[in-house]
Amino acid sequence: MLRTRFRFTATLSLALALTSSLVAAHDLPTNTIMNAFVKIEPHQAHLVVRVPLDLLRGVSFPLRGDQYDLAASGPATQEALRDLAEGLVILENGVRLTPSESSGRLSPPSNRSFEDYDAAVAHIARPQDLTMGIAYRLGSLDAHFIYPISSAKSVFKIQTLVAADLREHVKLTVRYLPLGEKSRAMMITGASGPVALNPAWYHAAGGFVVLGIEHILSGIDHLLFLFCLIIPFRRLRGLIPVITAFTIAHSITLIGSAYHLAPIGPWFPPFVETAIAASIVYMALENIVGPDLRRRWLITGVFGLVHGFGFSYALGQSLQFAGSHLLVSLFSFNVGIEIGQLFVLALALPALALFRRLVPERMGVIILSAIVAHTGWHWMTERWQVLRQAEWPRLDAAGLVTLARWAAALLLAFGAARLLAKWVGRKFPPRVELPERQMEQPERAA
Repeated sequence: MLRTRFRFTATLSLALALTSSLVAAHDLPTNTIMNAFVKIEPHQAHLVVRVPLDLLRGVSFPLRGDQYDLAASGPATQEALRDLAEGLVILENGVRLTPSESSGRLSPPSNRSFEDYDAAVAHIARPQDLTMGIAYRLGSLDAHFIYPISSAKSVFKIQTLVAADLREHVKLTVRYLPLGEKSRAMMITGASGPVALNPAWYHAAGGFVVLGIEHILSGIDHLLFLFCLIIPFRRLRGLIPVITAFTIAHSITLIGSAYHLAPIGPWFPPFVETAIAASIVYMALENIVGPDLRRRWLITGVFGLVHGFGFSYALGQSLQFAGSHLLVSLFSFNVGIEIGQLFVLALALPALALFRRLVPERMGVIILSAIVAHTGWHWMTERWQVLRQAEWPRLDAAGLVTLARWAAALLLAFGAARLLAKWVGRKFPPRVELPERQMEQPERAA
């Protein structure tokens, strides 16, 4: 009897939980993208935003049948404007701004005024058209907020708290129109926090240094490649030319990608991912066969070009936060990557030294490289399956021009890396030490 009751109670609880989940899923907004303009004038900042009514769940707009009652929507519109003034945060030099004026109106999905800032402002300024029909949960609230500011040269930030419980699912597309500068666009989410619209160079630099460190430490494929590089080396001195070549190479392709010089098309990202996995397999197999450490910088530089494209994909979405400091941000991202690499080296070299005390050196190199090669091989085969399904580009005139540019850039990069690596190699030649048994043989012969 007790067992039957227990089963009934458990079944009922499960059914209620599933019903609650379905209801919650049904209540989720279907449109979670807001569009906004932020324009800076000498003494005012303008925020013009279009918010789907589906996101304004705390405001009850009156209905007439299955459509909104536009004639009676005035009080609800004012309530929604107050909520948006709280949910859309504009900061000037860290101080939150309060709007001095606000206006808004309801719009149907067919309205296209937000394709242009002036058109959006003019649309909001017009009286509400009471004859049009807006279906329930399908329209939007268009709002215009005006903020007094101290200076157009201040650092402005924006944050969205609209539907804060949905966090990264709510997106705000912002087109920033600064005074006397080029406009730019970015997309933030409810999880982004305050985002600088026009960051100072040192703010942008600090953020991208942290981003570079986080990327290299979280990129397991880049870490395995770096680990393969250092397995045969016993001291940091011999690694300096190798790390130098890798840094120069990935910096070139990273900067080229940021300036839209990289190949485009659905085939290129999976090609890069497959090539990165192949670089891990190759380097691991070279360790097993027996590497030429004096020329390792050369193959490292070639693979570094590929890894630079991989870094650019991680950086692509974040470059929108660089503002007008693109080169500073790219340089800072590279600095962050190098800091992360040095941190990995500082941990890996002592660990490898300890491992050599437990396992004969040559055997240890083979064991570790075989493990890495096994992992890289699985990645390469999985990524190859994705790559083979991608549509490859046709080599037309534009493609040939792009190919020629990259060929010239790579030749210059190869020459610069070779000269620098040779100079560093003369200053810090690698010390290839023999295993203990080979070192004992000359002594016995003597």
